[in-house]
Amino acid sequence: MTTIPYELGLCEVAEGVYAYLQPDGSWGFSNAGLVTSSGESLLVDTLFDLKLTRAMLAAMEAVTVDAPISTVVNTHANGDHCYGNQLLGGARIISSAHTATEMIELPASALHALKGLDLGEVGNRFVEEAFGAFEFGDISLVSPTETFSGSLTVTIGDREIELIEVGPAHTGGDVIVHVPDAATVFTGDILFIGSTPIIWAGPTANWLSACDRIRQLHPTVVVPGHGPVAGLDALASLEGYFSWLHGEASARAHAGMSALDAAFDIELGEYAEWLDSERIVINVDAIFAELVPGHERLDALTMMKELGRYRASRG
Repeated sequence: MTTIPYELGLCEVAEGVYAYLQPDGSWGFSNAGLVTSSGESLLVDTLFDLKLTRAMLAAMEAVTVDAPISTVVNTHANGDHCYGNQLLGGARIISSAHTATEMIELPASALHALKGLDLGEVGNRFVEEAFGAFEFGDISLVSPTETFSGSLTVTIGDREIELIEVGPAHTGGDVIVHVPDAATVFTGDILFIGSTPIIWAGPTANWLSACDRIRQLHPTVVVPGHGPVAGLDALASLEGYFSWLHGEASARAHAGMSALDAAFDIELGEYAEWLDSERIVINVDAIFAELVPGHERLDALTMMKELGRYRASRG
């Protein structure tokens, strides 16, 4: 595969297949995709707010002027992959059934409200650093018009596109988008490159199975939810991270440590250079939920405070 620069904007990754990239891939700066054929297009994900989504759609106009977007696929319910849906009025919007439910549970209004809460100094600083660049107050929830479970084949022009549900992993209803004739997979947030993944749902075994499912499709082009366009070899680093972290968290769970104490105790080693290392707080909490009977996941406000505390502790 030809190396594709990790630069803001639209790039063609295969014939009639495009990635829209948003470096550096940290909180909220996700990738999207566009697949075209015979005068129509399918959009893979919208972005975290309306300003970002408008900029993306403007960058795509050179392609979509002759191939309008008829279909949108939301790979999962995190806002950086669906909050721009309202700008695609009239399009068919598809997600997994589980994703459609999760969208209702975390509307943009919740993040808008979060920015106004008193979470203490480090919590407020974290929320500002992670989400301060985004505007959530003008976003309306636009739910999918069609849902599925398992898999669904969508036809765009004369091109068949496979939607494959691989969650729960990152979220409860993760979907990957496979374009067989272009040997391309849009992974949604099943794949992070250069930044720490987040286990909102889990279990980790399902996430590793999702990586296996991608590998079985034999793509030559892999577009992650965050990070540069890559090939299949990019999966190995993510799989290594989960295997390593599960072992580290398991040892501390068996020693009787709390999830928070374990997260702060683990030395990141080779993963210390990945962006957003504070996500280990969420990830260890999720792994403890797998391992420790009765373990309750952190509530949203405590999570923001602890993410801030972790980030502050690492300077």
